[in-house]
Amino acid sequence: MTTTDVLIADDHPLVRDALARTLLMVWPQARVHQAQDFDGIEGVLSHHAPVLALVDLQMPGMDGLHGLARLRRMYPALRLVVASGQDDPGTIRQVLALGVAGFLPKSDPPELLQQALRLVLGGATYVPARSLSDLRGGLLPPRPDPATLTARQLDVLKLLMRGQPNKLIARQLDLTEGTVKIHIAAILRALHARNRTEAVVRAQEMGIVA
Repeated sequence: MTTTDVLIADDHPLVRDALARTLLMVWPQARVHQAQDFDGIEGVLSHHAPVLALVDLQMPGMDGLHGLARLRRMYPALRLVVASGQDDPGTIRQVLALGVAGFLPKSDPPELLQQALRLVLGGATYVPARSLSDLRGGLLPPRPDPATLTARQLDVLKLLMRGQPNKLIARQLDLTEGTVKIHIAAILRALHARNRTEAVVRAQEMGIVA
């Protein structure tokens, strides 16, 4: 199995280790490099070629958004994800404006971080659903509204959250696969999700239990 280099940068060793464990659950073939400051980030990037970097905004030498902007200029092909405890809407807006691949609040549980990383690795941009209503200016889609889902669509969504394919969902709910696909399309519209994985993440963030 081919390994892929990934960078995790945070000045707290326990945070780095926790993020590394979460990432390896999603991407077991990743080879994780760690850095505790901006100089360490540059050291890893100069000796390796990570395709993804999870970085904190507040660490020695980082200088917050200035360091993030510098990394974007120096390594434009690198997919940058901010993992931070500073998750107010203003900070998230500024981070996204720099073209990063996502924003992960450190306070989120590991299973939610795993789903967020799956979205990022799949090419999407991840933003916490709870932040959507606080962000304006067209930067983000409207806030998902699960209240528009019917009872049957909620049944389908909960089975999606359990990882069930369409065929099994149809069998368990006594529906045709075509009907299941129609319900899934409605779910994606209601949750402003582009795919099944993103719909599951949004549902988890809104407290929907499978």
